[in-house]
Amino acid sequence: MTVLVHGPASWNRLALLDRLPAPVPHTVFADRSWETVGGTSAGKALGLTGLGRQVVLAAQLAGDEDGRRVRALLEAAGVDVRVTPAEVTERHLNLMTPRGERLSIYLAQPAPSAQEGAESAQGASEVQRRDADLGEAMAAAEVLVLDLSPESRRLLPLARATGRPIWVDLHDYDGRAAFHQPFLEAADAVFLNDDATDDAVGLLRECLRFGASFAVCTLGADGAIALDAAGRRHRVPAVPVPVLDTNGAGDAFFAGVLHAHLDGADLPQALAAGAAHASGVLGSRHLHPALDALLGTA
Repeated sequence: MTVLVHGPASWNRLALLDRLPAPVPHTVFADRSWETVGGTSAGKALGLTGLGRQVVLAAQLAGDEDGRRVRALLEAAGVDVRVTPAEVTERHLNLMTPRGERLSIYLAQPAPSAQEGAESAQGASEVQRRDADLGEAMAAAEVLVLDLSPESRRLLPLARATGRPIWVDLHDYDGRAAFHQPFLEAADAVFLNDDATDDAVGLLRECLRFGASFAVCTLGADGAIALDAAGRRHRVPAVPVPVLDTNGAGDAFFAGVLHAHLDGADLPQALAAGAAHASGVLGSRHLHPALDALLGTA
């Protein structure tokens, strides 16, 4: 079964600090820093590929050095990458702590394709052609994963027109952000984290009002909680493992749940599979251990 994942793939620099910096002028020294592939969609595609799924990752990448190495590394890890040309490759600076806290600074983000195509009739025609090709790939997939990005938001009507199940990851959704709303309305399955809420169950209940079959909130070291459409509550603990880096753990959890779901698991079984898969990523400094051999573990 093919899964089509659409959304961000980036080149990131990560810096490990003893604590996140206070918002005042000062100097801090990183304990360690490294560069690696980033992007929530890249993380999900790596996880699903590692689990044996056939995956198409559709992502905006430029022809710059960052874009070339992101694509090369993902393909070397076995991901089928479909590139939408962009004027710049997404780049982040992530400040991390040993406790898993993260401050993500977006250094560059590509604009939606429609904005680029609007400059000329030829450009608009090229965008239409790429959209048509992507629509065919979506229709051929078993499940569509659309991650938060302006380009994914633009393509939500195209995805909905296929009739395929749509899974979304709303990350730190607070129940109010307007940008997330179209994703929520299109979703058959909703994932988010508890960074912006102190009432995970209440937020999940609100998410289900739009018709999703279930909604899941990850709770970091406390595991995850889910509600199904009938209002039943499900809880899974995190698998205790030594933590090297938390980047990509949420994407690995998502991939593990989706993989198990496609294999016929019920929601509690799928949540347990997600927790187990996430534990395997916590011991890597990259989005997935498949990148360790390509980028090194130091």
